[in-house]
Amino acid sequence: MKPTDLVVTRWGARFGGRRLPCATGRGGIRRDKVEGDGATPIGVWRIVGAGYRAERLPVPTHHAFRLRPIRLGDIWSDDPADPAYNHGLNSPGHGFSHERMFRGDRLYDLVLMTDYNWPDATPGLGSAIFLHRWRKLRHPTEGCVAFAPADLRWIARNWTRTSRLIVRG
Repeated sequence: MKPTDLVVTRWGARFGGRRLPCATGRGGIRRDKVEGDGATPIGVWRIVGAGYRAERLPVPTHHAFRLRPIRLGDIWSDDPADPAYNHGLNSPGHGFSHERMFRGDRLYDLVLMTDYNWPDATPGLGSAIFLHRWRKLRHPTEGCVAFAPADLRWIARNWTRTSRLIVRG
C-alpha cells in the first residue's frame, strides 16, 4: 500500500497521511457482493470517472480522472436484466431499474465512480459502487463509501493516477 491509496475498513479510512471517518454499506463489508445486498465489496478498485453538480459546486480544478457535470436525465443502471447494467447513461424514461444521478439531495454533488464490476459487468454481481457525500456521520450506504463533503473534495483533489481504493473486511 502507498500513502496515495485510500484504505477503507469498517472503522474508517486512511488516505494521504490522514484518517477520515466514512460510512460503508448497510450490509457490511463483504467479499461475496451481490446486487441489492447493501454491502460494500472487499477488493482493490480504481476511480474511473467522476461527476459533479455544476450548479452546486465550482468546477473542480485538479483531478486525476475523467470529470463531467451531472445532467438532468443522467442515470446509472442497477438492473441485471439491462444490457447497460452497471453503466451510466443519459436516458430519461429508461425502461430498466436505475439510480438517478441528478438528485434532489446533495449525496451526488460530487461522486467518484469505481471500476467495481465495470466495464464488463457481470449481471447480479453489484452496481453503482461510488465514493460520495454521506447523509450524516457514519449513516450506512447502499454499498458505496461515503464521506463528509469537505473530506470527499479533499480526496478528489489529492487523488493520483496511481491511487487505488482498497476495501478491507
